[in-house]
Order: sequence, then structure tokens, then C-alpha cells
Amino acid sequence: MKVLSVFGTRPEAIKMAPVVKALAEAPNINSRICVTAQHREMLDQVLRLFAIEPDYDLDLMRHQQTIGDITAEVLQELIPIIEHERPELLLVHGDTTTTFAAALAAYYTHTRIGHVEAGLRTSDKYAPYPEEMNRRLTGALADLHFAPTLIAANNLRMENVPDERIHITGNTVIDALLDTVEKPCELAEYGLGAIDWSRRVLLLTCHRRENWGEPMQQIFAAVKRVLEEHPDIELVFPWHKNPLVRDTALLYLGESERIHYVEPLDYLPFCHVMRRCHLALTDSGGLQEEAPALGKPVLVLREVTERPEAIDAGTAALAGVGFDSVYAAATRLLDDEAAYRQMAQAINPYGDGRAARRIVDIIGAI
Repeated sequence: MKVLSVFGTRPEAIKMAPVVKALAEAPNINSRICVTAQHREMLDQVLRLFAIEPDYDLDLMRHQQTIGDITAEVLQELIPIIEHERPELLLVHGDTTTTFAAALAAYYTHTRIGHVEAGLRTSDKYAPYPEEMNRRLTGALADLHFAPTLIAANNLRMENVPDERIHITGNTVIDALLDTVEKPCELAEYGLGAIDWSRRVLLLTCHRRENWGEPMQQIFAAVKRVLEEHPDIELVFPWHKNPLVRDTALLYLGESERIHYVEPLDYLPFCHVMRRCHLALTDSGGLQEEAPALGKPVLVLREVTERPEAIDAGTAALAGVGFDSVYAAATRLLDDEAAYRQMAQAINPYGDGRAARRIVDIIGAI
């Protein structure tokens, strides 16, 4: 059976790496890989880390490219590849523009679609944007839905997806994370040598489109107040390359010897920072799943999340995007040891590190 896996961003590559590895080891599967390079540099970091060699590289990243540009180029470049390879299944992951466009290309060529990390929903088509609709539209096209949790599976059932097409597997990011943290890493080589790890270290990521402007200003101002009131903590901020994010951070968060701005980290050092940090504050998706697997509480810098399992399990909490709510959530976990322990010791709902093997076993049994 020929399976063509398509991905284009760093998060997709991380979460697809265990699947690609398991596909390559399956004796009854001919695995092919196509990357779109929607994110070029960050994608390449992950390909090197997991020793993934694509069969096709569309190299689509362009300066100031739009969502429409990516969608159109993926369709134009991928359809001839699908027609040449004729896979029995095209495999996509999650909620990126590459994901949706690749699924649409597969549909146009009458190719079956498998959707890894299917069924996540916020029910607000603009939060997160454009990820929510990318995921929903991909779900409408998919033939096999690999849902990471029961909640995700139930979301699909409510959309009238037949039970026989839904498979609960766990999240492949846990597979990738548990493998990566076992690899050696010297953090000083990544600009992190000045951090005093004897202090409580906060890990911050903040870049989502819906947080640009006033929300991001409020978030950074709240974090600054937290730092001012807690002289025993340090902050690591791998800041996004977008000048809007950087300018806002410098204006509202400011500069201090306890604030460590670093370039976007490779996945290996990022995992090791997660392992050593005290608390994570993030508006991203993957970190909500990864940090709890390492016993680290997560404050979600958003009003809604498509990952409610973490909230329900108590491994994460919605901190919102306002100054007061972000400040209160962070202060509570820094000042209340019992509240911190309760989150740190909660059971991670995203799986046991064997999701990729389950996915490949299901594909192999088709």
C-alpha cells in the first residue's frame, strides 16, 4: 500500500515524524513524503533532527506570502505529484494551510485522505485563525480520522462522521517529545547559557494572529508586572521573527537581565527548556499538549482553546488575554504551592507515546 504523507510547517513535521518513522518500518506499506516548506528554516530543523528525507520538496515559502498564495501553490504543485504517485492514501496533519490545501488536492484527484490529529474544535471560525477552518474543512474531506482523544472523536460524531471512520489514537506529539528529551542537548549552544536554572524559569511563547495588537500588549504588560513582583524568577522568550511581535515585546515587556529573548529554538533545545522550566505561558497549540507530559503547568494565553482536554484534566488553564486575567493566573501558580502541585501532578490526557504505531497499524489493516 502506498501512503503519501504531506506536511509543511515545524509543528506538522514534529507530530508527523513518529508516523513517518513507523510507516517506513511497516513491511506492507510503501511510504512517500512530500514537504511544502510553508515554513522553510523551521521545517528543515525538524527534518534534520528526525533524519527525515522527503521524496518531494515544493519549497513554497516566499517573503510576505499570504494564506491564499500558499493554498494556490500547494494545489498547483501537489496535484501532479499525486497523479504521478497514485497513492492509496494521502496523510495530512492538524490544521495548517498546507493540511487543508493538500486534502483538497487529494479530493480533486479522488485520493483517500487520512487526517492525523482530527476532531479538535473551538466552534469559532476565527479563533484560532485560520487553523479552525483549516481543520474543519480537512475533516469534511477526510476518509480516516485519527482523533487524539475521546473529546475530539465526539466532535466528529456530532458532525455525522461514521464511527467506523474514527479512530482514537492519542497524540503523536507525545511520541516525538518523549523521544526527543532523551537526546543530549547543551543549552548554552543555543543562547541559553546565561539562564540561572536555580531560579524558577517561565517559558513564554506568544505570536498568534488573533493576539496581535491590544491582546499582546496586555499579555506582555501582565508578564512584566509578574516579573517585577517576583525577583526569584527568570523568563525565556523564544520570540517570533515577526517584527510586530518583537516591537510589542520590547515596548510592553521591556528588557531586563532576567528576560532572555532568544531566536526561535530548534525542537531539541525547546524540549529541554520545557523539561527544565517551572511554568509555561503560551498561545500555541502544541505546548498545551507537550508541557503537561513533562509535569509542567500551562497557562493558555487565549480566550478559547481547541484542546479542552488539558483544561478538563487540570494540566492547563485558560488565562485569557487581558492584563488582569493573565496577571492573576500567573501569580496564583507562583504564590500558591498547592495550586501549582495540583496542576503539575495532573495526568496528561494526550496519550502514552504510542499513537504513531496505532495509526500505522490501522492504515496497514485497510
